Amino acid sequence: MKQILVVGELNVDLVISGLESLPALGQEILAQEFHLVMGSSSAICAAGLARLGATVDFLGKVGQDDYGKFVTHQLRQLGIGAQWIIRDPTAPTGLTISLTYPQDRAMVTVPGSIDTLDAAEVTPHILARYNHLHVSSYFLQKKLQPGLPALFRRARRAGLTISLDTGWDPEENWDSGVSSVLEEVDIFMPNAGEACAIAGVDDPELALRALSQRAGLVVVKCGAEGAMTLQGDRVLHSPGFQVNAVDTTGAGDSFDAGFIYAYVVCKMPLAAALRFANACGALSTTGYGGTAAQPTLQQVQDFYADLLSQTDSAQGALAPCA
Repeated sequence: MKQILVVGELNVDLVISGLESLPALGQEILAQEFHLVMGSSSAICAAGLARLGATVDFLGKVGQDDYGKFVTHQLRQLGIGAQWIIRDPTAPTGLTISLTYPQDRAMVTVPGSIDTLDAAEVTPHILARYNHLHVSSYFLQKKLQPGLPALFRRARRAGLTISLDTGWDPEENWDSGVSSVLEEVDIFMPNAGEACAIAGVDDPELALRALSQRAGLVVVKCGAEGAMTLQGDRVLHSPGFQVNAVDTTGAGDSFDAGFIYAYVVCKMPLAAALRFANACGALSTTGYGGTAAQPTLQQVQDFYADLLSQTDSAQGALAPCA
């Protein structure tokens, strides 16, 4: 089993659900539930990988506070190695308030320790232990950004493959040196909006083609509609799956975990890896928070088996993992 290092932000999520509308200034609305869970795109991806059975460790920063203890404990409870977690005495652990709706969400984030990680803290000694490096939330981690191309080059020299999910840019500048970073990336997994913004075009397929000139393999996530990538010069589109979604928090991160597991760890063919990742993303929306409903490998297999009993459309969707 390949050993994976996830480098990224750590925070807690306060997930508020059962809202009928977005809040407006000067007004109060009611919600039905709230849940305090481990957040961060990077941690949700790591949790999805561990849930599927991959060996995964995490390197990131938390504050010296109760939220930091909570996040670190949650990582260990989810089977993620936490030996590289750094406790920062200068900043509180990051916090995201997630207002969730059946098909989408709105978020407010207090960065805290999220943007205090430096690429130099990912040392060659640490990299030498792993086969694959994944980084999420590029735009949130301003201190990490300048050193990321050099970090990726060090990782490549050490024999690691590299994946990246930039996430959304809260400032909507869509620059911050990301072009030079993409040149060092083997797998780039933006959603359709992020891909269009980074590429500077309005059409996700055009964005896919443009970004594929920079990164190795580009996979564009299209939400409930599935995902697409290029196979040669042909666009390969894999449709999404219909599930009873209650919270889309972390669905894209669970997709990332599914794709890395299928394509990097299990060496599935590209089309099968896309379908596997779509299933992981879809199933993750059936529970609240980013990690509560992430599937095991057996649950993905059962999901496919159920589809096969109802329709022929899922035939060939799952390849075994060696």
